[in-house]
Amino acid sequence: MSTADERQYPSSAYAWYMVVVLTIAYILSFVDRYVFGLLIEPIKADFGLTDLQISMVGSTAFAIFYATMGLPLGYLADRTRRTWMLGIGVLVWSAATVACGLAKNFVQMFLARMAVGAGEATLGPCAMSMISDSFPREKRGKPIAFYSAALSLGAGIASLVSATILVWANSVPELSMPIVGVVKPWQFVFIVVGLPGILVAALMLTLREPPRQIRQDDADKRSIRDTLKHFRRNWKVFGCCLAFASFMVIVAYSQFFYAPMFERTWGWEAQQYAVVNGIILLAIGPASVNFAGYMNDRLYAQGMSDAPLVIMIIGALLILPTGIVAPLMPSPELAFAVIVVNTVGIAITTATSVTALMNITPSQFRGQTAAVYYMVVSMLGLFLGPNTVGALSDFVFGNENLNYAASATVALYGIPVLFLIGLSRRLYQAEHAAIREEEASA
Repeated sequence: MSTADERQYPSSAYAWYMVVVLTIAYILSFVDRYVFGLLIEPIKADFGLTDLQISMVGSTAFAIFYATMGLPLGYLADRTRRTWMLGIGVLVWSAATVACGLAKNFVQMFLARMAVGAGEATLGPCAMSMISDSFPREKRGKPIAFYSAALSLGAGIASLVSATILVWANSVPELSMPIVGVVKPWQFVFIVVGLPGILVAALMLTLREPPRQIRQDDADKRSIRDTLKHFRRNWKVFGCCLAFASFMVIVAYSQFFYAPMFERTWGWEAQQYAVVNGIILLAIGPASVNFAGYMNDRLYAQGMSDAPLVIMIIGALLILPTGIVAPLMPSPELAFAVIVVNTVGIAITTATSVTALMNITPSQFRGQTAAVYYMVVSMLGLFLGPNTVGALSDFVFGNENLNYAASATVALYGIPVLFLIGLSRRLYQAEHAAIREEEASA
């Protein structure tokens, strides 16, 4: 049996190269995913959809496979060559993004978005498992935070690139592409952001499969049944961690409607919103994520066993009030001032949410644990975030009051999470101590 000290990890230089490649793929996935929200109004107009229907195409369709395929893909990630899985996944979601630009109706767009979700579902389980197998626990916070910075980078890049493409496309009398023919500006955006996936898929071929950090006597304890038993034994602590992460994801995905909210509430066009939002995300998001990773490793080294959970809680305490207040501001400038703080909260919660789970999960379950994490938070975020805003807009506040729907959604899901803070810390500290004791006796 191997102890934690005897385990062989890749060289630091190669491990960080792998993290950079995985982060590039994660950025691409967020570009392909995030761009839809900036194109809501023209898609709605062309297909004749309501707010709830557009949220179903943009989020529910994506979530069907992105969420439900997580566990079986996590099972494969714990057994097969993860680099190959990732290469195939990048190709699938990139081709599907291009297909979104070719869609002619609601059904075709719905199916294309489902395929985007299926491809992107490969990334989380493989990446988290590979990073965890390449760094010891006490050095895991920074690489996971660096990887998690792709959320802000991807969204920021999507905003700026989409705004640039839209401004140019709207200035051209007619857009004609080889083979495809004449396309509308929103279709052109999907096609352009989907094509780079071919290069990123090829980049995956440069990665080596990291050795799995697993005890020999645990090698046969990696079935889905064993994983589910592990979750059942520890459902309380996992549930608390997932509650904070899920709230963050619900809020992040509810901002799917921010571009049309700025247009309806303050008269900003999507391009104008995208530029300002992109600058904020790029300036604030990565710095916040990496600072959270740095603080996580520092606090953990100082003996705070629940450091990643504490940072998640701080993030939630920033997200809740700012998420409620930002849509209710009297001007777009003040709204963005509040959104800056909200972005910090989302970023630091993103940086440590997976780290919190990995630190209380045995190695043989990490791929599947990451898969379950992404499955749960994505299902809740994608189904509840945009759809709640869309439903409240259509049936409660009215489409002209989309800002009220966005504000109410944050309050609805955030306030209950506050009551879990004390219990979460007690459960987490106890589970972390049990895991360390088990490893020490191995």
